Amino acid sequence: MAKPQPFEAQRPDARDLASRVLARVWSDDAYASAALDGELSRGGLDSRDAALATELVYGVLRTQALLESRLDRHIKTPTYRKLPAVRAHMLIAAYSILFLDRVPSFAAVSQAVSAIKRSSDRRVGGFANAVLRKVATAQQDRATLRHSDCAAEATPRWLAKALRKILGETGSNSYLCAGPIPPPIGLCLGPDEDRDTWLSRLSKASPGAEIRAGNISPRAVLLSRAGDLRKLPGAGDNWLVQEEGAQAVGLLAGGNPGEHVLDACAGRGNKSFLLKDAVGPNGKVDAADLHPNKLARLTQADRGRRIARTFAIDWSQGVGQAPENYDRALVDAPCTGSGTLRRRPEIALRLRPIDPARMAQLQETIMRRVATRVRDGGRLIYAVCSVLEPECEGVVRALQTAGDGVRLEPAAFDTDLAHSLAPGETSLRLLPHQHGTDGYFIASFVVHRDRD
Repeated sequence: MAKPQPFEAQRPDARDLASRVLARVWSDDAYASAALDGELSRGGLDSRDAALATELVYGVLRTQALLESRLDRHIKTPTYRKLPAVRAHMLIAAYSILFLDRVPSFAAVSQAVSAIKRSSDRRVGGFANAVLRKVATAQQDRATLRHSDCAAEATPRWLAKALRKILGETGSNSYLCAGPIPPPIGLCLGPDEDRDTWLSRLSKASPGAEIRAGNISPRAVLLSRAGDLRKLPGAGDNWLVQEEGAQAVGLLAGGNPGEHVLDACAGRGNKSFLLKDAVGPNGKVDAADLHPNKLARLTQADRGRRIARTFAIDWSQGVGQAPENYDRALVDAPCTGSGTLRRRPEIALRLRPIDPARMAQLQETIMRRVATRVRDGGRLIYAVCSVLEPECEGVVRALQTAGDGVRLEPAAFDTDLAHSLAPGETSLRLLPHQHGTDGYFIASFVVHRDRD
């Protein structure tokens, strides 16, 4: 096959935009959501075409294994996969044929072949035409597929099996097909803000958007089609951007007034701010992270208002400069990210069967190290944006054995949100098809220090 040529300048097209995003995901390991936002922000598509481009990107990534299996039935050697633009247009066409009853098959084939000829050459276009017509012919006597009917087939086999193990057949399919696509953007209001007031203000500022209250976080506002969030009232002052499940993690970790709390894997620090709201003006929150640049951005965003100290720490190697005797610590641990498949479907294509167990070992190590920084009787909260058993219940079981002079005892959550969301529970899962959030696992422990 010939090497692909650059896209020709032409009127903006939803399929071309979607193909560029998909090519970046495959070639550059880009996140689809960020790449799509970047392409859409450059303008040129009306709202209808932007919605189509979004559906094509997320739809192809969610069903990629199934689409390629349908294509490969008619191909001896799938060398088309080495040409990202060709691959993208072929999968977009296959997705349209199999899943979009509003797009005639002949139109999907014709548009893909024309685009492939522009990006490659006529010979490759002829190859695509022959293959896609066979896919269309094979599908024409059957009803349009539904995602829910082929969720397992469209997911790597090992991952589908792992999800069925913990969620069951029905739950696994519901999880893999959870919408909406893309998910809404979450805003987290400040502790003293009235949500009804902000729902009204934001609706007036962005009349074409869909704006509603969150499902579980009392501080969450969910937005779709709201445009540039930086232009909305209150940005950075009255609210910050934070997915609702992440808000729930921070609110479940919580804290009591006056406590000294550690956000051990703080990242950008949004959960640190929720912890500071919980401990109040007389409490303190320290933030630690593996990446100093994230801590620098956190310090800049905080402007010295809420975070007491920051520590650059690789918990897999030691405890760094973190002091002892914190009243409470939150470990939002690095993980496979399997809880974010609705938002980042490309993750399913990148994970390997060994990854959950590999990450679970790291998570256990981090928890044990952070536990040594918590006082006797203090709280330790564990969270991952994963729903897979090795990273969830598996880590909880592993932590039942004593280590580093510390014993961890599962204990019921003790914060306000827990009283309504998980009364009396020591752990819980958040799931997109049940809670409307990304997928999370959160567990609560009391730390017991050995005494000489």
